[in-house]
Amino acid sequence: MDACRKYGITRFHQVSTDEVYGDLPLDRPDLFFTEGTPIHTSSPYSSSKAGADLLVLAYYRTYGLPVTISRCSNNYGPYHFPEKLIPLMIANALNDKPLPVYGKGENVRDWLYVEDHCKAIDLIIHKGRAGEVYNIGGHNEMRNIDIVKLICKELGKPESLITFVTDRKGHDLRYAIDPAKIHAELGWLPETKFADGIKKTIKWYLDNREWWETIISGEYKNYYEKMYGNR
Repeated sequence: MDACRKYGITRFHQVSTDEVYGDLPLDRPDLFFTEGTPIHTSSPYSSSKAGADLLVLAYYRTYGLPVTISRCSNNYGPYHFPEKLIPLMIANALNDKPLPVYGKGENVRDWLYVEDHCKAIDLIIHKGRAGEVYNIGGHNEMRNIDIVKLICKELGKPESLITFVTDRKGHDLRYAIDPAKIHAELGWLPETKFADGIKKTIKWYLDNREWWETIISGEYKNYYEKMYGNR
């Protein structure tokens, strides 16, 4: 941001996360994150993102740096790194390996197709108001276990591959975003329904096995063993 001030950039955009808001209870489907929801982080990762957001807003207030921030829900789609839920389940299912699911798989996430996210960021950069935060949500709340079962169905694999493992520490229960602000100000809405997006995603991983198989065979193998090997 200092470099941006020095060279007079016209917009600094911070891609943040809905995780800065903490989580929502599973028994309150009426609650959603808005831009006014207080920051209440649960993990070191989300705390680092919240800290970055605060720095960005401070540069806007103190120096007038033209900034915007977007906080998005979980992304999915092509080129999603194989450690994440959806590509991990696709890769393991294709290889008839166990499908490790944290806890009981009841954690809820709001899934956003990556191309919809990119379009939202592009709109914010070009038309968003400086100094503003915009939430980007997919209107696609799904339990983790339901996503895994759907992937099994699409690939013709048995649900017996599902293996429940020890839950993550501080695992947030539910994320859900209200994207009313970006819709009202910039006209953005997610275009991809989850039922369509997950099929496109599975097809991409089927058509691009070399990309993710190369990753899994290398450093990721050590990561996988560290995270799931003793569970």
